[in-house]
Amino acid sequence: MTTRRTAVAGMLAALFLGLTAAGATTTAASDARGAASPAPTPGEAYKRTELYFGGSLQDGTPITPAEFELFLDKEVTPAFPDGLTWLEAHGQWLGGKEDSYVLIILYPFSDRHANRELEEIRTDYKEQFDQQSVLRTDSVERVSF
Repeated sequence: MTTRRTAVAGMLAALFLGLTAAGATTTAASDARGAASPAPTPGEAYKRTELYFGGSLQDGTPITPAEFELFLDKEVTPAFPDGLTWLEAHGQWLGGKEDSYVLIILYPFSDRHANRELEEIRTDYKEQFDQQSVLRTDSVERVSF
């Protein structure tokens, strides 16, 4: 499974890099012809991490929004006091459907503690709510406030 994930990640990276290079070539060509360049996108580059939390215990007991908010207040907000977004969601994993929660955190590249804090949040949630996994996705976004 790891080899397959690595291959998929490599293909996605190649696709992303190819699109980025193609966009740079097109922009450079437009500039060389004297055409006006598009206005730069406002904001600065930030990291974006999404965490996907299962919404029920192993026995099927739901994790209520109040319980999830208490987890946010105790575990997440102290680590990311500048702000966050969370959503109630519905999902599937390993053939089963369940309600879930999605946490979105945007943070500057200069935040050297973010990765450690995010991993602690994942670990704490798995332990506190008897979860097998907490999915994490990372990307880069343009952010302006």
